[in-house]
Amino acid sequence: MDTSAATLVVTKLPEVKVKGRQTGEIAVDPVTNQRLMTLELVFIAAGGSDMIKVTVPEQGVGEGLVMGAPVILSGLVARPWESEFGGRGRHGIAYRADAGMVSAPAAVQG
Repeated sequence: MDTSAATLVVTKLPEVKVKGRQTGEIAVDPVTNQRLMTLELVFIAAGGSDMIKVTVPEQGVGEGLVMGAPVILSGLVARPWESEFGGRGRHGIAYRADAGMVSAPAAVQG
């Protein structure tokens, strides 16, 4: 997914992703067995903005990801999902990236 024309900003500090809410089981990558983290971001592009949650392996979480920090995501993939819970259909888009790191703010021109 190309995000070069968008601005991504941290809205919540990275957190460990929980797989099972009742059990507290931590989500891990099935291939690397690495803990997964969730980054909550605002995605701003022409036409508006959206809040998104992006899953990133723990080692892919860059230093300095604090509230309001601009972010660059590498290897971002968006996958649609559907499920049924309690007789009601739900759907959405799951975002996954290889890494999320602080982007240097654009230089002020004047």
